[in-house]
Amino acid sequence: MKILNLYAGIGGNRKLWGGEHQVTAIELDTKVAAVYQDLFPHDTVVVGDAHEYLLKHYKEFDIIWASPPCPTHSDIRRCGVHAGQYEALYPDMTLYQEIIFLQNFALKSTKWVIENVKPYYTPLIRPDAEMHRHLFWSNARISKIDLIDDRKHQKIVGSSEVYGFSLENYDVSDKRKALRNMVNPDLAKYIMDCLLEVDLLKDGQQGRLFHEVVA
Repeated sequence: MKILNLYAGIGGNRKLWGGEHQVTAIELDTKVAAVYQDLFPHDTVVVGDAHEYLLKHYKEFDIIWASPPCPTHSDIRRCGVHAGQYEALYPDMTLYQEIIFLQNFALKSTKWVIENVKPYYTPLIRPDAEMHRHLFWSNARISKIDLIDDRKHQKIVGSSEVYGFSLENYDVSDKRKALRNMVNPDLAKYIMDCLLEVDLLKDGQQGRLFHEVVA
């Protein structure tokens, strides 16, 4: 499969996808992209604007994953504004632009998913799945699961090891942000298996990762 991984970061979502696919990762931050390339040397890494790349190349891939920037949507931002920690910002509508775009223009043969955090407001477009602290919009059937995730998001610092990733030996400007932005690799693999139509009930993975499946 040809997979487009937009807003790739250091590759938390990519970790468990395996090596049999052709993955193209788009990341705007040059130093973060260099970490991704080092960790996944067989992937094609493009330093550039993921939003524009999607517009120009969406017809070239079998699967598209997008994780647009989430800070302006998160409850952490809202609480921080009221606590005097952050400046109030307009929500970044990139998220909804990409959902609407793929809903209407993605090829019928292309499976896609857009991931973001649960926002502090009612989502403007109803998500197709909600898991852990994430919402997902997709043209694939994604069953809701109860993910086992012991990560303490607020306790992550630049020197932390998160999901087996450490940035200790890398030159990244904001290591804390890069680590906090990662999607749980187990959750990302489950979503990718849904896009690939892999039956987790047959391969035995589901019992290892999840408490329960809800129809």
